[in-house]
Amino acid sequence: MEGVMMRSGGRLAIAVRKADGSIVVELRPWFSLFKGAWAKTPGVRGFPVLVETLVNGISALNFSAQHALEGEGEEELSPLALAGTVVLALAMALGLFVVLPHVVTLGMQWLGLSGDVSSLAFQAWDGLFKLAIFVLYILGISRVPDIKRVFQYHGAEHKTIWTFEKGLPLNCENARTASRLHPRCGTTFLLFVLALSIVLYAFLVPGALHLWAPQGKVLKQLYVIGLKFVLMVPVSCLAYEIIRLAGRSQHLTVCRMLSVPGMMMQRLTTYEPDDSQLEVAIAALKCAVDAKEQG
Repeated sequence: MEGVMMRSGGRLAIAVRKADGSIVVELRPWFSLFKGAWAKTPGVRGFPVLVETLVNGISALNFSAQHALEGEGEEELSPLALAGTVVLALAMALGLFVVLPHVVTLGMQWLGLSGDVSSLAFQAWDGLFKLAIFVLYILGISRVPDIKRVFQYHGAEHKTIWTFEKGLPLNCENARTASRLHPRCGTTFLLFVLALSIVLYAFLVPGALHLWAPQGKVLKQLYVIGLKFVLMVPVSCLAYEIIRLAGRSQHLTVCRMLSVPGMMMQRLTTYEPDDSQLEVAIAALKCAVDAKEQG
């Protein structure tokens, strides 16, 4: 909210435009839920990064709300409140993008337009509804004025990162001409998660049902939904590695092709920022870069 956060290794820089027009910048430790080398292992690190980004993002949002709005005297969320918010956010996401598509597809089955839950047709409908819900959700929230400003700051973040990666001085003049789309973006990550879940569910869910399926129609549906919840862990890990590879190897045609769907989706989640928003993004990135240089 009226701000940008930038990660630099084990630290997080947050810059927020206050109501009086000034910019407040804070550098804090990156809150890590998972300790040990295993959490950074390729092929495993995707899910820990997803959860930790959500936790740190909610914390940064709470910080920005304190300073961007009038109620600056309010305290930040307590650890318990933060944990509750994260759990609620995860539950809403799973409900919207896992449970709802499954339920709607059951309606298609009832209409005779889909096979049983173990069929490829059922998983295809489920995937189609999942993507449709995701796109409609983004389109819907983008019409909210406050969210539109968030998307402008999202664009400012990308423009500033491009400017830095090109080795140009960090100022509004250089950032203004940069692209607001970036291959290493959370939007692209989410799209990869959705796309991979559609492909993997089409084979893994019928395979699991072939090995074992509970008796009773309701239990069978609950079993499949629970299975999809569990499979989100390997799906997010695989998606994370793909987006890292695609972002790091843009000189390869295949990697540029992998980035295209996510870049297209970013046209919905980023807007052109004004100079005041670019200034906030630049302040956050400068703080992150200085922290990294100082060790």
